[in-house]
Amino acid sequence: MTSLTWVPALSRPELLAPATAAALTRWMADEPRVSTEVLVAEIDPAMSDTAALTEAYALVPSASANCVLVSGRREGVEKIAAAVVRATTRADVNSTVKRLLDVRKASFLPMDRATADSGMEYGGITPVGLPEAYRVLVDARVVRDDDEAGAVVVLGSGVRRSKISMPGALLATMPGVEVVEGLAV
Repeated sequence: MTSLTWVPALSRPELLAPATAAALTRWMADEPRVSTEVLVAEIDPAMSDTAALTEAYALVPSASANCVLVSGRREGVEKIAAAVVRATTRADVNSTVKRLLDVRKASFLPMDRATADSGMEYGGITPVGLPEAYRVLVDARVVRDDDEAGAVVVLGSGVRRSKISMPGALLATMPGVEVVEGLAV
């Protein structure tokens, strides 16, 4: 897949945010496939954004999945979710995410707060290792094989200098993941 060199993610923990490495280790205890099917590749940090990554490393655009953090309030209680969608789509924040969070208005978490709360770098935020209080919503198209990209999805690693990949169906087994039809438009 692509011009990247992929190795088992837990064999290169220095290429993962600490929270991502810890989450993978915990997940592997329940799902042994994590040790061999979650891979990491080192990249140029300047190529971390999806469009640059796709072009620089000959990725099929639909292979990448973006993770955005969304928040909203209801009766003074803040609710936060990660929305994971294929890069060829966008998260339906104003309808689906808002409804799932049961909030009046949903908006993207400001960059400084997203990075501080997650312990991850902007441009590398991943659903793997987010705070436990966050809901992790994954569009059903990420879980299913893609006509062009196949079974694998490429995600952030928590840092800008690498990406992780795994079968979308494996991502669906990660603790806390909620697979949602129509999360993306």
